[in-house]
Amino acid sequence: MTDKAAIKARLVENGVIAVMRGIDSDDVAPVARAVHEAGVGGLEITADEPHASDKIAAIDRELAGTDAIVGAGTVLDAASAQSVIDAGAEFVVSPHTSPEVVGTCNRHGVLAAPGVMTPTEAVTAMEAGADVLKMFPASTVGPGHIGALTGPLGDVDVIPTGGVSPDNVADFFDAGAVAVGAGGAILDDEAIANGDMDGVRETAAEFVAAVEDARGD
Repeated sequence: MTDKAAIKARLVENGVIAVMRGIDSDDVAPVARAVHEAGVGGLEITADEPHASDKIAAIDRELAGTDAIVGAGTVLDAASAQSVIDAGAEFVVSPHTSPEVVGTCNRHGVLAAPGVMTPTEAVTAMEAGADVLKMFPASTVGPGHIGALTGPLGDVDVIPTGGVSPDNVADFFDAGAVAVGAGGAILDDEAIANGDMDGVRETAAEFVAAVEDARGD
């Protein structure tokens, strides 16, 4: 069983989760290593693609002994949550609010980050026992929506995902984000397709640098 309080602390300290969607099984481990070497702490495999559990396990093996945090995203139901937890996921992210998914995570001591957009969804997620809230899609509502949620709800930890880039990441942190998630802004698809891990590392490092500048690290 993972210590989800420690996982949350490490994710917040690092501030970056890479959403690794659509990466071939043969490429996922080297890409994960390159992204982690660039300074990305959280690595999220989306559960709605083939062999997601195998990819999580492969990254776990590749980055064993490091401080990488490997989790699963796009987890839509309790059965999928159980599957990725069995594969070794240390955190579970959903695009929506599912009390059943949160409950499965809590039974196994795994961090749960359900997706929210409205105050009703945020309260439902919190009452179910969510550890953090994923504001998704962040590009639809912008950084100001963080304050719109946290204002009436109090001390709520929000991770915006979807449309976060080096150009706007400072705005999200200024608005109160505790970390951010991103896919295309971190992962260079062309470099991955060409097997150019230096290019993968460089693009990810640029995003990490933008986060560090935004937080004054």
